[in-house]
Amino acid sequence: MSLPDVVGLIGVVAYLSAYGLLQLGTLKVEDRRYALLNALGALLILYSLLFDFNLASFVTQSAWLVLTAIGYIRSHLKRSRAVET
Repeated sequence: MSLPDVVGLIGVVAYLSAYGLLQLGTLKVEDRRYALLNALGALLILYSLLFDFNLASFVTQSAWLVLTAIGYIRSHLKRSRAVET
């Protein structure tokens, strides 16, 4: 197994950990760790795709990363507004 494969599999573990911890109630969607695990998963899988490119996977991971960033920013802004009031 090559290094890019191992890195990609670590990304899969990050994704599955985020989802599992969310389903178990350990993490909430607003939790920064949830966004971090999702972003880490996407980045690591994108890295692995540099070595064995697949367009559909690249588009999926890129979209996942963008949506995670949008969700994190929205959550952060919501928390900031709640603190100000």
